[in-house]
Amino acid sequence: MRIHEDQNHEQPTPTYDAEALTKGGTVAFIRLYEQTYTLRITKGRKLILTK
Repeated sequence: MRIHEDQNHEQPTPTYDAEALTKGGTVAFIRLYEQTYTLRITKGRKLILTK
């Protein structure tokens, strides 16, 4: 994790490496409260986040 300084926020915004989240793969699951989301890295090196 890296901290990104954002001039619009009082506290630094955390920055995460997508490849680290997927542990070198192409898919990671992210939980927010009761919901689970799927983060995918495409062959075109773009991110897709779905429910």
